[in-house]
Amino acid sequence: MIEVHRNLAVGSIGLALCAVLASCNVGPDYRRPDIKMPAAYKSPTTRNATNSEISVQWWRFFGDEELNKLEEAALSANPSLEAAMARVVQARAAARIVGSEFYPVINSNPSATWSRTNPGNNGVSGASNSPRQIKTVTIPFDLSYEIDVWGRVRRSFEAANAQTQASANDFGVVVLTLVADVAQNYFTLRLLDAQDELLTHTVDSYRTQVELTQKQVRADLASRINEQQAVALLNSTISQQVDVRRQRADTEHALAILLGRPPAELTIAARPLNIAPPIVPAGLPADLLRQRPDVAEAEQNLIAANAQIGVATAQLYPTFQLTGSTGFASASFNNAVDWQKRIWSIGPSASIPIFNGGKLTAAVAQAKARYDELAANFRTSVLGAIRDVEDSLTDLHMRADQAAVQDLAVNASREYLRLADLQYRSGLATYLQVVDAERTLLNNELLAVQIRSQRLISTVVLIKSLGGGWTPDTIPATTGAAPTTQPQK
Repeated sequence: MIEVHRNLAVGSIGLALCAVLASCNVGPDYRRPDIKMPAAYKSPTTRNATNSEISVQWWRFFGDEELNKLEEAALSANPSLEAAMARVVQARAAARIVGSEFYPVINSNPSATWSRTNPGNNGVSGASNSPRQIKTVTIPFDLSYEIDVWGRVRRSFEAANAQTQASANDFGVVVLTLVADVAQNYFTLRLLDAQDELLTHTVDSYRTQVELTQKQVRADLASRINEQQAVALLNSTISQQVDVRRQRADTEHALAILLGRPPAELTIAARPLNIAPPIVPAGLPADLLRQRPDVAEAEQNLIAANAQIGVATAQLYPTFQLTGSTGFASASFNNAVDWQKRIWSIGPSASIPIFNGGKLTAAVAQAKARYDELAANFRTSVLGAIRDVEDSLTDLHMRADQAAVQDLAVNASREYLRLADLQYRSGLATYLQVVDAERTLLNNELLAVQIRSQRLISTVVLIKSLGGGWTPDTIPATTGAAPTTQPQK
């Protein structure tokens, strides 16, 4: 009994010592790489925005109920979004697998054996020749536990948690890309509706003009050249309208796929859209580090790679295991769990790396090189995010100026057509000049509609470039969430 208490005391001291040693974490602690962020954007920004921040449901800024319904349908049924959600669940499950290494592993392998012996055949004089049957019942409980002296398990758990966060950020990237694609395709559809409406009115006008020219030819008031010019202008405009309708059909098909439906199940009624783009607050470049899910994902991958350096470094040091076994062993089922039949054993073990041909040091070098690669990728992501915002701000600013100038061009084209028509009727200009004026007006009107739509699309791209209202707390709620802190050991 005294010996048992002595062993327990020694074991307790040993466990306490292991707990102290387990506070050591080899490998570097993560520090964000130094990145020089500009104080402000180079491109002009709008400071009188009505909203101080971008909402997660930013598409409601445009005030279009049909767009709102399309966005909600895409978020509820898009297969790419479902795949991204499944990746988040996988990452969280993987983190739980790694977190299980904080706890001991306990197994039980009960067994029962029967054996028959014949003592008379053992060569011992005077032994009984009657056979004997031996029955053994064993109910063991085996325990194994790695004492995390150098922090290998803790670094592995740190890496797994970072990968979980990276997966959640990737989900944010997929969501942001999806809703932005829906909005861009929707505004493209409305652009094509406006162009189709404009072309329909023009075709009707050109068809009337062809009929009038043909009457003039029959009355010898116009030449056949004028008739063919009118017919050519009509047919080229009809061809242009057919192509616009083809583009609209393709865009509607693309929207259907984004909504997780076959194209045959989605029909959107034609409706030209003429709305002003909302004002979007651009904020500061430094905000992109927390607002952009792709930048946050790149940093979480970097955090995981940094932790993997610690995992590889820990392999250079001895590994300590605590193993034990307890249970019952009996010769019958009746007293299989008799306390008097109990058995137990416990003891530590160590595995010390002595020679492995440089494998472990190479693993450390590989982990460090991986970190350097992802650090460069992180800087690239930050620079790319800044460029995206700069491009979007420039596009918005320049397209607003372009729209104002294009409106002047449309007004001038209308006046050009009016004067050309007057001169033609007065015999001071040829019909070719009228055709040129009509073609110029149509092209300028189509371009004006396109620029209006591009301003809306540029607004969508700017919102996407700014992160679309995403924050690190915007993580999908699913079952089986991984713990964010280490379990109590």
